[in-house]
Amino acid sequence: MTRFVDAATLKAWLHDGEEIALFDVREHGQYGQSHLFYGITLPYSRLELDAPRLAPRKAVRLVVYDDDGNSAAPLAARRLAAIGYSDVQVLQGGTAGWQAAGFALFAGVNVPSKTFGELAEQVYHTPRVSATELAAMIERKDDVVVLDGRPFSEFRKMNIPTAISCPNGELALRIRDLVPSESTHIVINCAGRTRSIIGAQTLINLGVRNPVSALENGTQGWYLADLKLEHGGTRRYPESAQPQGTADMRAAAQALAQRFNVPVVDAQTVRGWAGDTQRTLFLCDVRSPEEFAQGSLPGAQHTPGGQLIQATDQYVGVRKARLVLFDTDGMRALTVASWLRQLGHDASVLGQGLASGLALPAAAPVGLPALPATSAQALKDGLADGSVCAIDLRPSMQFRQKHIAGTRWSIRPRLAKALAGEHRPVVLIADEPAVAACAAVDLQALGLKPSLLEGGLDGWRAADLPLQASENIPADSDCIDYLFFVHDRHDGNKEAARQYLAWEVNLIGQLDAQELKAFHLPDVAATHAHA
Repeated sequence: MTRFVDAATLKAWLHDGEEIALFDVREHGQYGQSHLFYGITLPYSRLELDAPRLAPRKAVRLVVYDDDGNSAAPLAARRLAAIGYSDVQVLQGGTAGWQAAGFALFAGVNVPSKTFGELAEQVYHTPRVSATELAAMIERKDDVVVLDGRPFSEFRKMNIPTAISCPNGELALRIRDLVPSESTHIVINCAGRTRSIIGAQTLINLGVRNPVSALENGTQGWYLADLKLEHGGTRRYPESAQPQGTADMRAAAQALAQRFNVPVVDAQTVRGWAGDTQRTLFLCDVRSPEEFAQGSLPGAQHTPGGQLIQATDQYVGVRKARLVLFDTDGMRALTVASWLRQLGHDASVLGQGLASGLALPAAAPVGLPALPATSAQALKDGLADGSVCAIDLRPSMQFRQKHIAGTRWSIRPRLAKALAGEHRPVVLIADEPAVAACAAVDLQALGLKPSLLEGGLDGWRAADLPLQASENIPADSDCIDYLFFVHDRHDGNKEAARQYLAWEVNLIGQLDAQELKAFHLPDVAATHAHA
């Protein structure tokens, strides 16, 4: 039986200091248009894949919501209960009920982290330079270094001329390799605003003597100033075995951790926390992707440091959970944890990091049905004679670009309606077989026996079979997995870029007193006392 919680009760739960997982189970596009401030995106199409990672403790207090409380949320609640979650509620009335109760809804993604970045700029008065000012510095060949604080994959899409990729989480460790002179002006940029701010303020909080600034409005500000961006950049920090100046920066990171009361705990303490049935624990490896790929602690998830600050909700689905961070150098984890504490998280650092010997059990994956395979030739024949129904579960924008003629696009929460009255064999097409397996749970409940196209679209191509494109199928209104919200801000649409930047700046004004109080930024007087 589905249990419901009203908006006023949920609002009280979100601020009572106890753990809570609040999941928006609509698809990503719906979520990005309008969601609760603390809502974590957990699309119903990926529910069983991502729930154990985002909420590893099955007894956690958990609330799911959708638009109205009657569409995807009851389905998700039943599935969560079926895979072992014992305390699941549905928000009565969904987002509409929340808004009707007088509470705000927010557009965009990673909203708490982005709001925090804007607040940090206000509290710390982080210095900034405009795009035209930076362009003039570069033109004059001033002693200036531009560091791009985003992950390298984002840097590759577009970057400021001369910029070097150094994700914010790596700054404490890499800064002296990249900027050996203390007189060099360091400018940190991202695509918009908040990672520029957090990156610049990270260096200032660490006490570097260099002049440091955030690039106002990032690459979008550069583009809006009619300056040219570079694409496909390859400049990045050197993978030094022993970066320069680590002794000084380690001391700076330790001082920063002391300033923000970051606990350093040993492996035995963390093992005890892992056995605590009343609290959720996340073990977070904040090192680079390359380092993580070479090996990590059992039970850890990869949470690149800068992204853990600026996209916390992608990695941590339980509010008020314990977060334990680690690295190999004793600098990055301490620096990242100093920000997470200010974000309001219970963050600690694992002493000795990778060398601690800590090993925790990994979250057990949810058992999903194993689907029989249908070959490309069998699907081709079945489509030709009408004996099969083929459903493409790949992202809607990918379907528009290339798909198999005669197939239909759909997504898990809409499958029951899409296949109503269907008696033919159903062939699912997916890049991720596990996404098809999630959908198959619902199809089997309808009495259908789905199979999976062997090798997906790659298997179809390997059989030298044709594909087609369609600009408007599915229609925009059906693309609930795609966030159209200023989606083309990096693709030549200046108005979209302006809208996005205005959205970031205006986030703070939407907060209520409780949401503001949940952040633990120092007050202005304390900030200036440390300056």
